[in-house]
Amino acid sequence: MTEHTRDLLLVAAGGAAGAVLRHSVGRMVGPAPEGAIPWHTLVVNLTGAFALGALLVVAARHGWPGWWRPLLGVGLLGGYTTFSAVSLEAADLLLRGSWGAGLGYLALTGGVAAAGAVSGIAVARLLV
Repeated sequence: MTEHTRDLLLVAAGGAAGAVLRHSVGRMVGPAPEGAIPWHTLVVNLTGAFALGALLVVAARHGWPGWWRPLLGVGLLGGYTTFSAVSLEAADLLLRGSWGAGLGYLALTGGVAAAGAVSGIAVARLLV
């Protein structure tokens, strides 16, 4: 098996698990009322960014082999977080006339995702 084929299989396996995890978290948080910020997607993107930041530190410090990034970074966390859902939810809010919620959601998502990644890196640096 070539490295490329291996990586494709790792991305597919991780992506399937990440999508199931995202769906599960979304059900636990619950859908947002019409015209409100979709908190379920915000929670997923915050925790996913945190996890990716932490994984980068742990992998670098422990010299993880190259397979971790396609499986956990691109696959699991790529399937777990989703920019396409953010885009669709923001567009829906804007098209329904909920300008404050739509623009606030976009700003909050960008800020929360960046804060999640920075926090994940900081926590992992302290613990690893």
